[in-house]
Amino acid sequence: MIVFLQGLLDSGGLLGDDPDNLTTSLQLVLLMTVLSLAPAILILMTSFTRIVIVLSFVRMGLATQQMPPTQVLISLALFMTFFIMAPVFGEINEESLTPLLNGEVNQEEAFDAAATPMKEFMSEHTREKDLSLFMGYAGMERPETLNDIPLTALVPAFAISELKTAFQIGFLIFVPFLVIDMIVASVLMSMGMMMLPPVMISLPFKILLFVLVDGWYLIVESLLISY
Repeated sequence: MIVFLQGLLDSGGLLGDDPDNLTTSLQLVLLMTVLSLAPAILILMTSFTRIVIVLSFVRMGLATQQMPPTQVLISLALFMTFFIMAPVFGEINEESLTPLLNGEVNQEEAFDAAATPMKEFMSEHTREKDLSLFMGYAGMERPETLNDIPLTALVPAFAISELKTAFQIGFLIFVPFLVIDMIVASVLMSMGMMMLPPVMISLPFKILLFVLVDGWYLIVESLLISY
């Protein structure tokens, strides 16, 4: 990023006399900034965190090691995030990005317009307790409207709310798998087969149960309904 800015300065892109060149250069700088923050925005301001954690809990509960592979889980979580966030992204494109590219609004107005749909989405899934934690620590007054909540407080509050929800769902996922492990361990112990790992014997039973109940469908359905 620093090299890019230095190149613009050396070539006169930012300091040139042509207003069009200045506007284009500022747009490129803004684009580079957004792209550099894109991973953090995707992880902490969307449904990605909850989805990927729940899918990881499913794999841990099945005890299938690296099956499904991490790349598959990340890709599935990514496209599910795009599906869930499509209305929000569409509103941002309509009210912020398109007017900015058409020159109808400036960058500050575009940012405010883009922040509103994201705030609405995050506030719906943020616990009041978590939001009060960050706003109280910063000494902020109780907000009267959504616009009074700064992103600096809403984003971390939304993140820890998503973590709690994901772990709650993960606990419910673990329970049936734990029951199978306990049953298999009890049977092996009653048969005197102490040296045989219970996890190895319970694995096919857990996979069979997961397939019979159409587990992936139920997991994805639960995630979609949660939003």
